[in-house]
Amino acid sequence: MELESSWQHKGGIVLKFRGVDSISDAESLIGCEIQVPQQERAPLKPGAAYIADLLQCAVLVDGREIGRIEDVQFGAGDAPLLVIKAEDDKQYLVPFAEEFVRSLDVERKRLDMALPDGLLELDAPLSEEEKRQQRGE
Repeated sequence: MELESSWQHKGGIVLKFRGVDSISDAESLIGCEIQVPQQERAPLKPGAAYIADLLQCAVLVDGREIGRIEDVQFGAGDAPLLVIKAEDDKQYLVPFAEEFVRSLDVERKRLDMALPDGLLELDAPLSEEEKRQQRGE
């Protein structure tokens, strides 16, 4: 799809794609992902990051790697959720909130975070062993 034009509107950017000539045409694009070549990216505000730069970053908490970012989800609150997959297949959902980020090194694919106590346990799925214990096996 080719970008025909763009303009600022109410604090956002409106994109006009070639062949998309009505609001109903544009509505069919809701939820689609837009990818911009790295050399054409706009500069970001401090503390912001592109999703592509976050994917596959190692996430460290208190110096210990808990897993790698495999997705970023939006719509669950003010901060997007990092979907972090650990080596043992556990999955963690962690808010990408400024107060939790100590440092982000995009070049080294490393995100160092300071998380509140218990956050990782709050939303972590049960391991197979924990499921067996719950069933009384």
